[in-house]
Amino acid sequence: MRYMSGELVRLGDRVRLANDDVGSVVLSIDTGEFTEEFPKVAWQQYSEGIVVRTDAGALVMLRDPNEHELYRLT
Repeated sequence: MRYMSGELVRLGDRVRLANDDVGSVVLSIDTGEFTEEFPKVAWQQYSEGIVVRTDAGALVMLRDPNEHELYRLT
């Protein structure tokens, strides 16, 4: 998945979603980046996408970058 700027989304990136929720990328199926908390084996059923944990604690899976505007925070 890529940001609106064309840059690749990576594990650990801080992001802002279209609804103004802010959070961190906790896994990226697209780049094969997973963690102990979010292991690859638990996400095998998906072939693409990323998961963002918002600062409020919600997990948001994004599979289609055209559906959701996604912005990297610096």
